[in-house]
Amino acid sequence: MNSIEVENLTKRFGRFTAVDGTSFSVKKGEIFGFLGPNGAGKSTTIRMLCGILRPTSGTAVVGGYRIDAQPEKIKKIIGYVSQKFTLYQDLTVEENIDFYGGIHGLSPSIKNERKKWVMKMAGLKGRENSLTKKLSGGWKQRLSLGCAILHQPDILFLDEPTASVDPVSRRDFWDLIYNLSEEGTTVFVTSHYMDEVERCHRIAIIFSGKIIALGSPRALKSEFTKKVDSTLEDVFISAIERERKNEK
Repeated sequence: MNSIEVENLTKRFGRFTAVDGTSFSVKKGEIFGFLGPNGAGKSTTIRMLCGILRPTSGTAVVGGYRIDAQPEKIKKIIGYVSQKFTLYQDLTVEENIDFYGGIHGLSPSIKNERKKWVMKMAGLKGRENSLTKKLSGGWKQRLSLGCAILHQPDILFLDEPTASVDPVSRRDFWDLIYNLSEEGTTVFVTSHYMDEVERCHRIAIIFSGKIIALGSPRALKSEFTKKVDSTLEDVFISAIERERKNEK
């Protein structure tokens, strides 16, 4: 069963094509990595899948809803964490959670129940009254994740969520992601950290708006490299070099 189905998705801004006829699918409960250089079309794709940006052509179905016809329904079943911290710095941890509970329309009883779960899941218990602006980068991202999944979304979009987080906090953050995946949440994540991408079930490499490689980390290493000790960085470089040669 697929949580996301994308078919010939295209987005143009004037003469510039940011996403160029991409097609792929993401299975329910899968951790799907989206890898590409800056400006490759990663964030634009995510914004379309979240129902924020309308495609120029093509379509996608997210959680059973079409992005071109049912964007508001999509927004109710997804969670989103971006690279840039977007919560309110002058609110406490608990106040931020309460605020997002209100946005998602949770009843007081459900909100309190979910808040307790989020505090435990994110390791924030005991920090309820801490001002958000005084939290470290790692704790802020845990709070962002907690607010994003407060309403128990079916699909979670993570756009470079650990870009400014230390290695230990990144590892802890990914442990949380794995737990969510095991519970059935579909996770769509972009990252520039190869060790993070290595932990995805499948990876799509996007370059100049096009998907140029797709598969599990092991399958991609087998396809693009011959070295026994090859890395995803080797795969990434090889895939882009091959695409550049094809463009000539």
